[in-house]
Amino acid sequence: SDSGRYRRREKVLRTCMRCKDATPGDQPATVLAYDARVRRLLASNARNEREDWRAPHERRGWPPWRPPWRPPWRPLAPPAFRTVGYALWMAKKKGQSVGQTIGGIIVGFDQQIFRTTPPVNELVAKGTPLRAVAASGGGTLTVGMPNDPAAPASDPEALVFDAPGVEAIVDLVHGGRIASFIVDGRQLLVTEGHSPIAWGSYPMAPYAGRVRDGAFDFAGRTWRLPVTDPPHAIHGTVLGRRWTVLGDGAITTRLGPDWPFRGIAVQRFELGATHLTCRLELHADEPMPASIGWHPWFVRRPPTVTTGQGPAGSSDMMAAGRGEPGPLEIDLDAGAMYVRDDEGIATRQRVTPPQGPWDDCFTELRRPPVLRWPGFLELTIESDCPDLVVYTMPDYAMCIEPQTAPPDALNRDPRIVMPGEPLTAEMTWRWRSLAD
Repeated sequence: SDSGRYRRREKVLRTCMRCKDATPGDQPATVLAYDARVRRLLASNARNEREDWRAPHERRGWPPWRPPWRPPWRPLAPPAFRTVGYALWMAKKKGQSVGQTIGGIIVGFDQQIFRTTPPVNELVAKGTPLRAVAASGGGTLTVGMPNDPAAPASDPEALVFDAPGVEAIVDLVHGGRIASFIVDGRQLLVTEGHSPIAWGSYPMAPYAGRVRDGAFDFAGRTWRLPVTDPPHAIHGTVLGRRWTVLGDGAITTRLGPDWPFRGIAVQRFELGATHLTCRLELHADEPMPASIGWHPWFVRRPPTVTTGQGPAGSSDMMAAGRGEPGPLEIDLDAGAMYVRDDEGIATRQRVTPPQGPWDDCFTELRRPPVLRWPGFLELTIESDCPDLVVYTMPDYAMCIEPQTAPPDALNRDPRIVMPGEPLTAEMTWRWRSLAD
């Protein structure tokens, strides 16, 4: 090897320099000629021993192989080259061909570098080429990047429903909620809030309202939920999930990892010139306790907004031509109200409803509640839900929440949803103008 050759040369040259006591004039000419070269070789060998290019296991004598094309004093080879060289040595030892060995190395690199990252078609949402998404009640929504004909249209960020004088936008990214509801050029909903539970009109599933201490018993064991309103869980799991389009005004989402049972929620919307109907369905893949409902935030003083609907924004001009509406009023006729305990959760005890303000659950409704903005609009909330939570504490908004059961139903008398037997609820907003 190269190292052995240098060591033999070093031995010869050392032998030629044994005349240490002789003066330079008495030393043989060959010794004088080789003196400087010997010193350089000795220094070079010492440096090579200090800067050994071999890996630690090779320095211990295994495997007894070095790449013949690279002398030991050159810089350390990249790890990939050392790996390839070691693989070739092992292949020769096992009797494999070079082609088989190189093929195996390529496959290994492919598995480690490329196959550990999902293919592009798995990283990007799959879908059909760009097209318009039909909205029930009229209107379309086209989704995609400019000049991107292959952008998927099956998973947009929002659905826009429009009818004469009205526009509703369903936000699929933020919980499938109605993020905007404009009638005659005025916004009726709170469009932003300090938390996901404080704006729009969102679905509540698989539980509506609070769950005491974020826990409930079912099927012989205790189940824990994320504490989203300490110390309780509140308003379900789907209000923060991404929803996808089913078609014909319908959207869906899974119940998510925060709920211990498998299932999906489905919403369906239908918009007309004087009504908006919402249907909420909870489909279970396995038996589960549940309650569902909606949580709309209506503004007390609806502001004028620009919708661009109609010729030259006709609805905006109508709103601008009227006076400012009066503050929001509620007309509620309920036979009973659930008493709240010290933690603000409804109990089984019922009383005659007192005067507001309220943050309470009502039942035995004699007629649908009516919201009224004097001089502007009257909106009736119809629902097949037996219970209604009314929240009038904020000075900027009011919440009217139809629910299939009172809050904390999972710890009281929950509805058990079975596969093939979904829990459903409907809510319809009907309105009429109060303008002169």
